[in-house]
Amino acid sequence: MDETDSDEVLVAVGPRLRALRQQRSVTLTQLAAATGISVSTLSRLESGGRRPTLELLLPLARFHRVPLDDLVGAPDTGDPRVRPRAIRRHGVTILPLTRRPGGVQAYKMIYPARSGMGEVEQQVHEGYEWLYVLAGRCRLRLGQHELVLTEGEVAEFDTRTPHWFGNPYDEPLEILSLFGPQGERLHVRARPAPTPRR
Repeated sequence: MDETDSDEVLVAVGPRLRALRQQRSVTLTQLAAATGISVSTLSRLESGGRRPTLELLLPLARFHRVPLDDLVGAPDTGDPRVRPRAIRRHGVTILPLTRRPGGVQAYKMIYPARSGMGEVEQQVHEGYEWLYVLAGRCRLRLGQHELVLTEGEVAEFDTRTPHWFGNPYDEPLEILSLFGPQGERLHVRARPAPTPRR
């Protein structure tokens, strides 16, 4: 890559950083507090007024949970792995983690701050769902019950029960969802079976 190409790559970093931050509904002040980079430096990075360096990009890549290559728009390295494409629905980013049809499907779902406000319409459909909160807080309604799940907590339910979940809180929410469309349930093993004595 010659110097002109490298300049073009660096110019594109600012808009990518801004888009990532806005997608997660994070302010410059919140990002500064989380990364230790000043608000003015972050602002200049996003506007192209500051040249990105590895020392600035590493904490930003960690915060946004993306590879450094995604921030700089590195060319494809010929990696044979298939990378799933994110789906956006009603402001929620859904990343499919399974590719085979049928059976339990896995998704990572990222809700921006304060999504799911107002009147909640519960859904009913075939299937069984298991939710794990990776980051943030999740408001879950199951019929007449309402729960707040926090980081590390899990809920499972039959999706024929009226249900809804979302993020009315001030920070982004990340969920791991396992969904069995035909009602498939997870097989949980609490501990290994004891070994027989001889």
